[in-house]
Amino acid sequence: MNPAPTVRSVAITGTGKYVPERILTNADLQKLVDTNDQWITERTGIKERRIAADDEATSDLAAKAGREALAAAGVEAADLDFIIVATFTPDMFFPSTACLVQKVLGATKATCFDVSAACSGFLYCLDIARQFIAAGSAEKVLVIGADKVSGVIDWTDRNTCVLFGDGAGAAVLQPAMDGRGGEILSVYSGSNGGLDDILNVPAGGSRLPLTAENVDSKLNTMKMAGREVYRHAVHTMILAAREAIARAGLTVDDIACFIPHQANLRIIETIADKLKVPMDRFFINLTLYGNTSAAAVAIALDEANRSGRMKRGDHILMVVFGGGLTWASSVVRW
Repeated sequence: MNPAPTVRSVAITGTGKYVPERILTNADLQKLVDTNDQWITERTGIKERRIAADDEATSDLAAKAGREALAAAGVEAADLDFIIVATFTPDMFFPSTACLVQKVLGATKATCFDVSAACSGFLYCLDIARQFIAAGSAEKVLVIGADKVSGVIDWTDRNTCVLFGDGAGAAVLQPAMDGRGGEILSVYSGSNGGLDDILNVPAGGSRLPLTAENVDSKLNTMKMAGREVYRHAVHTMILAAREAIARAGLTVDDIACFIPHQANLRIIETIADKLKVPMDRFFINLTLYGNTSAAAVAIALDEANRSGRMKRGDHILMVVFGGGLTWASSVVRW
């Protein structure tokens, strides 16, 4: 009888982020649409967001975040086995954004591909990378969440344009080692394609190729049924949080730091209330960046890590939702 295959524990060994230089404040948006700082702040908690330069593509954001994560992990790009990029705003249909990042970083032996799960993409990628390493198919994997959301925003629609920004966050995954920390204890994910119509970009794919007419109608920009998205976001993030915590053999009280999707402060406050967790245990940076889609939880993870918010041995929970509808969560022993 063949022995059971060995399944290795996997750890996050380095994190990184990149946000563009340009800052778009609520006061700036007031000049574009019928809104103001008070309206935006009260409904979202967002004060400003970063906007990529015209010549800055998603792969540019991703590569810069990836470099930071590699440096933090002490890993050379040439030693990477995989680069996995989560994005819904790729540079182009193909080649993949991950392949373009590979070229910039010089990761010549890496296998590269993208994952499309909107805002949940980074945690989807985390789970994929974890399984490659756990099974012994890889030793070093770079996972990146990156989106240039500004490229698909209707800047005349105040219900969406106030929410989003651009950025990238990254993590390096390797086999867990004693004393290194960052061990991934659980990952949980799910989706409901029946809710495809509440958050999407209708035109630009094979269903509705771009034409002058649908561009004039702004069908190539994001459409969102705000109330429905809010309701499902709260429900799925609570479900995902509880499931990941249970799979890790923990309770809510064991989580030292909650890193939620940075979409809307009201969503986070509702989740905190439902889980009976004080807000001071949530790491929040949406005030500065808005919702950066697949990058949001990855940027927050890096900032929480570098700021010392997470101590060695702390249990942290990342939890997200996105268009699809998709959701995911992960517990890490930092």
